[in-house]
Amino acid sequence: MRYRSISLLSAGHLFTDINQGAIPALLPFFIAEYHLTYAAAASIVFAANIASSIVQPIFGFYSDRLTKVWLMPVGILLAGLGLAVTGVAGSLPLILAAVAVSGCGVAAFHPDAARLANRLAEDKKAMAMSIFAVGGNAGFAFGPLLATGAMLAWGIKGTLIFALSPVVVAAFLYFQFRDMTLPQPPKKAANEVAGEQLKDQWFPFLRLTGIVVARSVLFFGLNTFIPLYWINVLHQSAVAGGTALTLLFSLGIVSTLIGGRLADKLGYRNAIMAGFGLLLPLIAIFTHINDSFWATAMLIPISLGLFGIYGPLMASGQNFLPNRVGFASGVTIGLAVSIGGVAAPALGWMADMYGIQTALQCLVVIPVLALALTATLPADKRRAVHSES
Repeated sequence: MRYRSISLLSAGHLFTDINQGAIPALLPFFIAEYHLTYAAAASIVFAANIASSIVQPIFGFYSDRLTKVWLMPVGILLAGLGLAVTGVAGSLPLILAAVAVSGCGVAAFHPDAARLANRLAEDKKAMAMSIFAVGGNAGFAFGPLLATGAMLAWGIKGTLIFALSPVVVAAFLYFQFRDMTLPQPPKKAANEVAGEQLKDQWFPFLRLTGIVVARSVLFFGLNTFIPLYWINVLHQSAVAGGTALTLLFSLGIVSTLIGGRLADKLGYRNAIMAGFGLLLPLIAIFTHINDSFWATAMLIPISLGLFGIYGPLMASGQNFLPNRVGFASGVTIGLAVSIGGVAAPALGWMADMYGIQTALQCLVVIPVLALALTATLPADKRRAVHSES
């Protein structure tokens, strides 16, 4: 496995997803500035994710057919610059348009970067995808800190800070990867192992997509409402809410690496089952806690279940579609994940009607559905998949 190159892809993932991670921490400031309801605020998350979900599989489809890596730098540019202008947009419709542009940038980055990570992983797929995922988790961890600090220092126009890094990072990654020689497949055909033709398994992949959607609903439910939960239920400050979100994603960095290592040893399906089995009681307990200390403590095991399954899910998707790794990544990292953000307005409506705590309690059913779907997946086949670009 080429650790340096995968680490660079992970760094690009950080500078892409830091923009997504910042959005929930910006919501309390947008609510105060524009007097938004919870549902209207959640629509900002919806706009970012619906844009990403629609176009990301398309980017994935073309990523499998492109030889140049221009999608990655373009994605980083759009993701950062789109979010940067939200603070000077001046109205909710323009904010929605800006985060939609940012979402398109996120969509452009992920499939091509994940395809490259798969090629560079060689026989350590889950670990490589976990290292790649760590960058995204770090982006979601640092995003709230950066957003909250910028808002407190410069007011609503502080979002312009997100325009600082995209140009430099995009140019650096482009020149690092444009002429890279990727690992060659073994002497046997790339899509053949020990005489067995590796075929795309569409039905298991569709079920896996449903599992990724389930995790995504949990992810965005917590990501969107933890800052508001800390403020309105636990009666903490906006800074405390952003810090809680940062803590969850910081813990997620370690959890992602642990999950990837275990999945390569124990099997992807077993790792996914263990993660959702852990989340089922944890979400039920967390949503009934009214003390900030214990709520913060609960974020530790929740992060292990939520982030530990991320690498195995991505690696499973690529294994089910070994001939379409870019497309598989576009769906599992993009479409399916973004659909979780589409659920945010429904949770926002629930929060407006019945309170944030009740809205989060609705998430308890999600691990049950995910466990049922995971049980239907075929057992892992221990084989190295070297997908062509």
